[in-house]
Amino acid sequence: MDIRTHEQAGPKGSDQELAGGEPVRVILLGSTGSVGKSAIDVILQAPGRYKVVALVANSNATLLAEQAKAVRADCAVLADPAQQPVLEQMLAGSGIETGTGRGAVLEAVDRPAGIVIGAIVGSAGLEPTLAALKPGRTLALANKECLVSAGDLFMEKVRATGARVLPVDSEHNAIFQVFERHNADRIDKIILTASGGPFRTLSLEEMARVTPQAALKHPNFSMGNRITIDSATMMNKGFEVIEAFHLFPVERHQLDILVHPQQIVHGLVQYTDGSLLAQMGAPDMRTPIAHCLAYPGRMETTVERLDLAKAGSLTFEAPDLMRFPALALALSALDRGNGATAALNAADEVAVGAFLAGRIGYLQIADAISHAIETADKAGLLVPQAALGHVLEIDKLARISAEQWIERAGVPI
Repeated sequence: MDIRTHEQAGPKGSDQELAGGEPVRVILLGSTGSVGKSAIDVILQAPGRYKVVALVANSNATLLAEQAKAVRADCAVLADPAQQPVLEQMLAGSGIETGTGRGAVLEAVDRPAGIVIGAIVGSAGLEPTLAALKPGRTLALANKECLVSAGDLFMEKVRATGARVLPVDSEHNAIFQVFERHNADRIDKIILTASGGPFRTLSLEEMARVTPQAALKHPNFSMGNRITIDSATMMNKGFEVIEAFHLFPVERHQLDILVHPQQIVHGLVQYTDGSLLAQMGAPDMRTPIAHCLAYPGRMETTVERLDLAKAGSLTFEAPDLMRFPALALALSALDRGNGATAALNAADEVAVGAFLAGRIGYLQIADAISHAIETADKAGLLVPQAALGHVLEIDKLARISAEQWIERAGVPI
């Protein structure tokens, strides 16, 4: 449906507060997720610096309304039309426009803005994030699917529009901060760090008995359920390697991973002169968000300052691909290209959901994903991406085939 206006009782205070300056206009996609909530916090810490044009969320009408009031947004939109009555009731008399459904989401994305934060989780974020790419805009990208599922199409549109993409993920943002683009031909490799999750020292036999409750306990970050499981299986790190391949001008063999349980070093770049540059900081998503919002400058945040003396020793080790078969699948999908990563992502979402529901075991996640990729290959879909519709076709088939495998497999005894 179209976006509609809710009249307010009095004048909107933010107009007067911002009249003396030129605030940066911001659209936040996925405001009620973990990244979105951190972004709201960063924006609230910088009163007068940003003007929130629109907030977009999936179905959490209550939190979206609270956020819209807190940042004095012009517009609040939900993808789920069923939540329209709740959203309208909560924002009645506020002067904040509301809308629900696909059309309202795309209308919100189309509003004039200097920065769009793309933090919608899952394939639902593909269309609005692609639509956010416009000349003169900066996209602070936190949606993995844009690069994992549709990296070729996404980067083609980035080049066509001239939009600037800044990575929000802590690892990619770290690499961005120490990546000397003028010396791109003098880079040996990019190194992404991973915590290794809570099971990095377990045997395969022990992993087979892992419960959803145990897997949801990430050692460093508080995140959504899927990304927490993906961190435990290290699939998330595989996704990040795929993203880095599209984000940075390097070849596949120049991408590496180090398991770093302390998560103090977020990313490293090795140069041909022997220099190894690293970005470090406390594990807090507000740091990369603030970096993207203020780029090319810096802004003050309340993030805890890193004290290396207190942090103590830092350890690093190579990932064990036998212990983390999901990571091996991700790296193989990147090598295969041509839509294999789209199948990988879709099947992972289904398999993780099945594991959390107790339908399959922890180690069966990778098995379901492998089956889905091979099914897409046999169907002849793993060819160069021609359009978003092709990506969505791969996505659909991978979900169906993963679900079929799960129904046949069941939880191991």
